[in-house]
Amino acid sequence: MTPAEQARAGLTTLAALATRVGEEHAETIAAIAARYVAALRAGGTLFFAGNGGSAAAAQHLATEYVVRYQSNRAALRAVALTTDSSLLTACANDMGFDEVFARQLEALARPGDVLSLHSTSGESPNVIRAAQAAKARGVSVVSFLGKSGGRLQELADVALIVPSDDTARIQEMHLAIEHLICEMVEERLNA
Repeated sequence: MTPAEQARAGLTTLAALATRVGEEHAETIAAIAARYVAALRAGGTLFFAGNGGSAAAAQHLATEYVVRYQSNRAALRAVALTTDSSLLTACANDMGFDEVFARQLEALARPGDVLSLHSTSGESPNVIRAAQAAKARGVSVVSFLGKSGGRLQELADVALIVPSDDTARIQEMHLAIEHLICEMVEERLNA
């Protein structure tokens, strides 16, 4: 396969996956957006977390809410639990890596907040512990998953499972979906 054919095939596969997600999960996407809007209108905070590429997405998404997405508007309360290197390394060293997100939620989360977890497998112990810590505090848990959804889907109030086993495609879909949700949130809060 030539590089051009590879590019064409890869993007065609991604487009087909996006179409399938749109057909199968539009209501779930709308429900997540409504959950984010309700939390923000009530003065709550959106928390984002994940590992690896999903950690980068968490940081990216929190930025979209705090700074802006498509329109100039008031800052919205959002925090990426993946960005404080001193906190992450101290917690991992002293309490274990499984606690790096849960510990922050113990300190920061309040009832009515939303925790958005991104995990391609749904099996990472630290995101599972984060979901448990959130639920113990009355925080709504939204999970963006792939593959079989893993154990995390059982802990989520709303779970969206991208129907793929390809980690890169799952992560790309998660970010695209979260961008759509951010657009919906801005529209509803600015209405």
